[in-house]
Amino acid sequence: MALEGGKKKKYTVIAIATMLVVAAVVGTIFHVRRSTKEIEIHTEEKTGAVILLAATVVTATTIIILCKYTDFRDICRETLERIKAGIKAPSQLIKASFAHAVERIQFAIDKSSTIRQSEKDPRAVVALDQCKELLGVSIDDLKRSINKVSLFDVPKLKDNTIELRVWLSGSVTYQETCIDAFDNTTSNSGPAMVKLLDLGIKLTRNSLAMLDGIIEMLDQTPIDDQEPESQSENEPIMLHETDTPYPTWADTSRRSLINADPGTLKPNAVVAQDGSGQFKTIMEAVNTAPKRSPQPFIILIKAGVYKEYVTIPRGIDNVVFLGEGPTKTKITGNKNYIDGVATFHSATVAVNGDGFMARGVGFENTAGPDKHQAVALRVSADMSIFHNCVMEGYQDTLYTHSYRQFYRQCSISGTIDFIFGNAAAVFQDCKMIVRKPMSNQACMVTAQGRKDQHSVGGLVFDGCTITAEPDFLSAAPMPKSYLGRPWKEFSRTIIMQSFIDKNIDPEGWAPWVGTFGQDTCYYAEFNNKGPGADTSRRVKWKGVKKISQQEAASFGPGTYIQGDTWIKASSVPYDAGLMRI
Repeated sequence: MALEGGKKKKYTVIAIATMLVVAAVVGTIFHVRRSTKEIEIHTEEKTGAVILLAATVVTATTIIILCKYTDFRDICRETLERIKAGIKAPSQLIKASFAHAVERIQFAIDKSSTIRQSEKDPRAVVALDQCKELLGVSIDDLKRSINKVSLFDVPKLKDNTIELRVWLSGSVTYQETCIDAFDNTTSNSGPAMVKLLDLGIKLTRNSLAMLDGIIEMLDQTPIDDQEPESQSENEPIMLHETDTPYPTWADTSRRSLINADPGTLKPNAVVAQDGSGQFKTIMEAVNTAPKRSPQPFIILIKAGVYKEYVTIPRGIDNVVFLGEGPTKTKITGNKNYIDGVATFHSATVAVNGDGFMARGVGFENTAGPDKHQAVALRVSADMSIFHNCVMEGYQDTLYTHSYRQFYRQCSISGTIDFIFGNAAAVFQDCKMIVRKPMSNQACMVTAQGRKDQHSVGGLVFDGCTITAEPDFLSAAPMPKSYLGRPWKEFSRTIIMQSFIDKNIDPEGWAPWVGTFGQDTCYYAEFNNKGPGADTSRRVKWKGVKKISQQEAASFGPGTYIQGDTWIKASSVPYDAGLMRI
């Protein structure tokens, strides 16, 4: 199809659905070739995908195709049929679908206030209050996803869908965290909240699944790699992936932080207990950080044990903690579940602002094994980096809650599920240390919480050491410890090129309850070594995989969490693919 009059015109994709529509029968794949004067469309018979480059109406086929990958297909079709009136383009339909999920979650928030008024169980009251907070963030993730749909042009297609997938996964995770808050409550509030949220959760998960299908089909679609002879602002845009620039906050000041001498830096704030800085507490310094700043806000935390609870609020982005070493600069607390604090809020340090970075800092929860869930560090922030940090606790030490995270040369210690959550988190050259639990307790290094099969969540360990403290290793008999257990149905953990010590049981992975998650999890070990690395006696679950080097490499941070666009800029030691061991 030649452009009218032979004039050069910029061609952009109208929406996600106008890019990719999946055919259930033999269809046509459109190959796009750019010339200086026209976009030529050639067809080829093939079973698979159909790319609709210029859809301007919503048809029944559009709705069927958009719902193809969803887990709740009937709800998807019914919802899109109901809201399509007056909608002229698939992009508007997807936006309306996201907005409908927002409405249903807001409905649950509003109704939960009525439940709270009559609630007697103190833990249920805490859970209801927590739900209001968590669901508000879930709505925020949906709203920024709605805004992102309008930015779907061809050169940014894959980058934008990846970002959307991260946010929608986050939205689902916050909803699930709300439901988790009712564990061990004694009233009917939990079941009531599950019922209120049911449709909102399904609509959000459907939104995520639509996007997952689009990404999958994009990867399978042949694209003409022919380069144009020249480029100008008015030329049609090639249908191929382009390089992604660094985020605005990844500037020279942040890139040079890791290799800089703290004594030569000019931080935005200095915290020192001896009065030599502007502040004596870390929270005082955090409270001066600007909202949504594109520039790093550097807080130098001098040596000392800081007995305080620190929260980086959502929207306070690009905060950097620079300590003087993880054993010298330590932040410590002891909030815990037994004393009435919800797991989500038990963290000594809670990071909610995107682009957070920490170097040379210790994070600790001293509640002890008898206090059960007691988080040292919770990370609910996208594109977070931790380098040369220590996280110490017992049960639930490190809560990798959501979004994308990277850990390098860190040490994490604990007993039960001490690395858990649903972030897409990669650990390189880190050390996981199992501590001695209470009598008759077994220890699990991980409890990954991927609820939805389309979610980005997963824990990846590359070039790490998994071992135990000396008193654990010398105990007779030695307590049982495992690589992990499936907290949610689609729990995903990959351990590769790592040293696994003798403390890990030959079975490798522990059950949660009965056979829950054993067929649907994704647990893989690749090219590990050490006395606990022998896989011949591992559990024979369907979800325990044998993966190739190519599959293992796909979980490198460059691909899995798009690390070249944000980790590389920080100058943190970083291997985009498999570590060079």
